[in-house]
Parts: sequence; C-alpha cells; structure tokens
Amino acid sequence: MTDPVFFAPSRRYTAGEVANLTGSVLVDSGLSEISIEALAPASEGGEHALVFVDGRRNFALMQSLRAAAVLCPAEFAGKAPAGIAVLVHPRPQQAFAMVGRLLFPAAATPAPMTGETGISPHAHIDPSAHVEAGAIVEAGAIIGPRASIGSGTVIAPHAVIGPSCQFGRDGYVGPGASIQYALIGNRVIIHGGARIGQDGFGFVAGAKGPERVPQIGRVVIQDDVEIGSNTTVDRGAMSDTIIGQGTKIDNLVQIAHNVRIGRNCIIAGLSGISGSVTVGDNVTMGGGVGLADHLTVGTGAKLAARSGFMSNVPAGEIWGGYPAQPMAEAMREIAALRRLAKARKSGDGGKS
Repeated sequence: MTDPVFFAPSRRYTAGEVANLTGSVLVDSGLSEISIEALAPASEGGEHALVFVDGRRNFALMQSLRAAAVLCPAEFAGKAPAGIAVLVHPRPQQAFAMVGRLLFPAAATPAPMTGETGISPHAHIDPSAHVEAGAIVEAGAIIGPRASIGSGTVIAPHAVIGPSCQFGRDGYVGPGASIQYALIGNRVIIHGGARIGQDGFGFVAGAKGPERVPQIGRVVIQDDVEIGSNTTVDRGAMSDTIIGQGTKIDNLVQIAHNVRIGRNCIIAGLSGISGSVTVGDNVTMGGGVGLADHLTVGTGAKLAARSGFMSNVPAGEIWGGYPAQPMAEAMREIAALRRLAKARKSGDGGKS
C-alpha cells in the first residue's frame, strides 16, 4: 500500500520564476532553469526542493544543503554547495511562504472535503436563507433561517450557520463548526470545531446561586480573519465582540464577551482573553497568555508565552511573567532569584 499524497504541487516552477515572483536575486543566472516542485526544511532538503535559511543560528546549515534552491539573506549566499540555485532575499521565510502558497494552494486555503460543488442535496438550508451562486454547502451542513452565505465560501460537512447570520465571500467554515449571532466579512477562515457566538460567561449572584445575565450582543468578524480549530468566540453581553481585519487566531483560544481585538493581531494557542478586554492593532500574544477582564493592550505590544496579565500593557512594549510586567524587569527579577539561589547553595556547602 503506497502512502497517499495529500498535497500535490500545482505545477513545476523554475528558480528563475521564483526569483521573479518573490523579488529575489538569483546569484547564478545559469541555474535559472532548475526545477522546483517541493518545499522542505533546510535540515532535510531533497531533489527539486526549495528550502530557506535565515538567522545566525542556522548559518551552519548552508554548507550541508541538499536542495534544488535556497532562499537566504545576502551574507549567506556564498556558503551554498555548488549546483544549488541561491535566491537572495531580505526576508527569506516570507518569500518561502509565498512560494508555498503558489505550489500548494489547497494547503493555504481549505478546499471542500467531499469534492462537492454547489449545494449538496444532503445539506439542510432553510427556504428563507440566501446562498449566493458559487458558494459550496457540503453534506450535513445546516444553514438557518434568514442566514446569508457569499459566493466562493465553503461550508464544510456538519457545520451550522445560525439564524440571520451573515458570512461574506470566499471564506471557509470547517467541519463541525457552529456560528450564531454573528456578522462575518470576506475571506474569513473558521476551522473545524470552532464555536462562534455562543453565550458569554455572564452570571450575577442570586438568592439561590448564580443567575444568568442575558447575552444580547453579537460577534463581528472583519475581513481576512482566520480562527483556529476548537477556538471559541463568545457573543457580547450588550455591546458586540469584535475581531479586527487580518487578525489570525490559533487553535484552542478563548475569547470572552465584549472583547475587542484590533487589526493584524497574532494570538497563539491556549490563550484566554477575559470579558471586555480591548486589544490594539498589531499585537502579538504567545501561547497560553491569560488576560484578566477589562484590560487594555496597546497597539504593537508583545505578550510573552504563558504570561498572566492583571494590568494594562502600554503600546509597543514587551511584557512577560506571572504576574506580567515589562520584560526587562521580569528578566532582572529572574536573574536576582538565580543569584540568591546560587549564593545560598554556596553558603551551605551545596547541601540544600
């Protein structure tokens, strides 16, 4: 039994074509016809493979490369073995990703799982819903009353689009995802198992225990957002939960009610954002970040992985730790603790 090929290249590219497409400089024009049909890490490479090398710690990889072509910065160019097409680019990884999207478009934009086109006879679409021509609704999907789906959008098997939801064009809703009380823009990708628009976690103390506060807001997701598998985005309590244009959210992220996330943010997996947090544009959150409610994270801030935030983060700053603080302060405290531990160990003869 042969291994299945899940992602086949769209076509063959030459090193010269890659140089033109990415704006790279091909060091040896005599190698412009070298064929590129695969992508690989620089540590593995392979025949017809394009690799990239970036960063001083990876410099040693250049001399042992086995590949058809390599994207690298100018200072690495002279270290590649003979016969490998060297493509000089100031941001090799970015150029590599661009070529990857061209070589393997199905890996960059999810495709229908069943291969169906149009509306499957095994989908359930309410008569009052509007599905534009060119949309694909696969078997088992449910489109509720008055919902609308734009042209080019794929609704995968067993996804659920709730009443009156609007989903724009050229997007994707993965298998088993559910969307309710939401307005969603164009080119939005929501991966399988995500939950968009369910109740926010709102309760008030009552005589017999916690009593629910009705959550009557919406979720608004702007263009070009991507939301990972099994991530949850709660609808607002009274105002809306908003995710700004171009923001990318990893798997297993919790976004609570009334959160407002700016444009072009990156939020890594297992992060949790409590209610009514405001996040500026171009913010990066490492994996496992936790934010207490009603905080503000300024534009361009960077939040280190596994950090816990209980105070606002100013724009452009790098914070980390638990509780989180400016990274320079956190590192000084860690260094001080290490000195104390070392001094104690030296003072008791290393028997502690």
